[in-house]
Amino acid sequence: MAGLLLVLLLCAGSSIAQDLFTPSMDIIAELQKLKHMDERIQKLEETLTKVLSENEALKTSVQDSQYKLETAQKEIEAKKVAFSAGLLASGTGHTGPTDNLKILEYKKVFSNVGSAYDSNTGIFTAPIKGAYYFRFYAHSHAGTTMAVSLLKNGETQCSVFAWKPAGAGNGNGSNGVVLTLEIGDQIYTQLWKNKLVYDDPASYTSFSGFLIFPL
Repeated sequence: MAGLLLVLLLCAGSSIAQDLFTPSMDIIAELQKLKHMDERIQKLEETLTKVLSENEALKTSVQDSQYKLETAQKEIEAKKVAFSAGLLASGTGHTGPTDNLKILEYKKVFSNVGSAYDSNTGIFTAPIKGAYYFRFYAHSHAGTTMAVSLLKNGETQCSVFAWKPAGAGNGNGSNGVVLTLEIGDQIYTQLWKNKLVYDDPASYTSFSGFLIFPL
């Protein structure tokens, strides 16, 4: 009988011990889960920080590229230079003869990109260093003599001449030249003394030029 009681007590003690230790094992497991979750959260935070940093760097790069593009566009716009003008604002009439050489002031401006041509003086002033192309055309009537030269800083570069006897029709001349200019160099055309040029609706005396490429 005593032996049976002892066995019963041992069984009861084992059952109680299992009830006591089982919750402790569950808590440890949950703590392990929490530890793993905390590690995952930390890794996610590190990944998020890295993504935000990369996003900020990308944003800065995009802003820098946009600034460079805008700057390049402004530089391109600043380098656009071209003009074209007819001699008389009315489009008809004559200039000359004069006792001295006369700088021709082309008043009928068709275009003036870059504003390098001054219709008040007839002078084109190079805004940037580069290679430029200039062309001028001069019109004359029968019985008169026309002579016009293109000058760079006062030095003749090329000229046109025309003369036809009365009743033989009009005379015309055209010439062009490529010049390398420094900033501030001046280009203009000049009527020779005792000569005439004409404008009429069918044939303007004209002057034009444009920047081929900057240097």
